[in-house]
Amino acid sequence: MGKVLVVVDMQNDFISGSLGTKEAQAIVPAVVAKIKEYQKNGDRVVYTYDTHEENYLETQEGRNLPVKHCIHGTWGWELADEIDELAKEAEKYEKPTFGSRRLMEELAKWNPDEIEFVGLCTDICVVSNVLGTKAWLPETPLTVDSCCCAGVTPESHETALATMRSCQVKIV
Repeated sequence: MGKVLVVVDMQNDFISGSLGTKEAQAIVPAVVAKIKEYQKNGDRVVYTYDTHEENYLETQEGRNLPVKHCIHGTWGWELADEIDELAKEAEKYEKPTFGSRRLMEELAKWNPDEIEFVGLCTDICVVSNVLGTKAWLPETPLTVDSCCCAGVTPESHETALATMRSCQVKIV
């Protein structure tokens, strides 16, 4: 099937909203360039959305991270404008937790030659989706572009990259 680019949670709340960081803001141009490269080559690009409801603070995640974010339908839930423009016709996967089982099932059905991951946050949702996909597709080469990812902190970003590397994911 060729290559697939998975763009993880490039949403306003993780870039400049309630959980935004300067590192997340800094990767946006590189992620845009990566998406355009895949689109130019005719490869599939898919997007995940961290998706919570108003009762977020009552969930296990909300009790552990008591900052409302990515509430469905809000500005913070939407993709950053420059990324949203590129995602109009793409497949999108809303997920109420770190990894998207539905995405992993679809990737397994498509059985692509390669899968690359970019996005936010390296140490939470990126690593969850990468390792889940590795479990579903152990023989498919997986890549993470470290310049197109940012973690909660620079240190946790590096720790997540090391974890994925140790699980035979190519880090570029």
